[in-house]
Amino acid sequence: MDDISSIITKAQAWMPARMAIATVVQTWGSAPRPRGSHMLVHEDGRFEGSVSGGCVENAILASAESVIASGRSELHNFGVSDGDAWEAGLPCGGEIAVLVQPVAKDGFDPTLFDEVAAARERGETLAISTDTQSGRSVAGEMSGWFVNRYRPPRRLIIIGAVQIAQGLSGLARELGIDVTIVDPRGRFLTRERFPEAVLDDRWPDEAVAALRPDPATAVVTLSHDPKIDDPALSAALRASTGYIAALGSRKSHAARRERLAAEGFSATDLDRIDGPAGIDIGALGPNEIALSIAAGMIQTFNRVEARMMEAA
Repeated sequence: MDDISSIITKAQAWMPARMAIATVVQTWGSAPRPRGSHMLVHEDGRFEGSVSGGCVENAILASAESVIASGRSELHNFGVSDGDAWEAGLPCGGEIAVLVQPVAKDGFDPTLFDEVAAARERGETLAISTDTQSGRSVAGEMSGWFVNRYRPPRRLIIIGAVQIAQGLSGLARELGIDVTIVDPRGRFLTRERFPEAVLDDRWPDEAVAALRPDPATAVVTLSHDPKIDDPALSAALRASTGYIAALGSRKSHAARRERLAAEGFSATDLDRIDGPAGIDIGALGPNEIALSIAAGMIQTFNRVEARMMEAA
């Protein structure tokens, strides 16, 4: 479960209790959390998420208590250049501005949690704009307001229910990425081997096409069988898949490119495939290979999202 999913889940579970939501609305320098990061605080002091990775959370909890009591938003600036911020603890050298709002009609409207959840379920991005002076948030983009864009959850489609897939599936879940394992071979694709992933026994090209990979989706082929991997790669290349990777040596990847080129894919198309899959960390064994692939996936996801933010 990713960060915003956990925030939404807690908000829905805690209603109708009084709550406050803290949001990083500006960062400078080496800020520990990016703009848009949230921390949700229950009236009894429980909280979910973070705005600084632990640096200023105590100060935000105190502010949330005040906001819940008064019903009025508060805007705070933290950085190493002033005494209060140093006491709050931002030793990394960055600065952040955090808005703390009541979860209420005239603050962060509780219905916005449901709107974000519904948009993400549809695979759509939803923008929420916030007036940092009044503390009021609305769906849509408002000029001059702080705009937070909630993108669809990251997904990983693994082709081939092999041992590396077990390690990669676990790492992806820890990173908040939804995982689907695709393999038409029933003896490989079992709930015992993949207890928490979605299992799909369709032929890979059919499964990938039906799952409609988008820029927040990775497709990674691990089976070592061209009859299974190649159709999946073809389907992934025909979509706006954010990260495509294929396990195998450089020699096998060169042969793979030749096969896919014969299907009509251009060199530019084929350059989208990370092959051999993952970042070169000198990996030994299935779990280290899984780690290298996970690192390559996250690196690409972050680059894609950074380009999307620059274009917005």
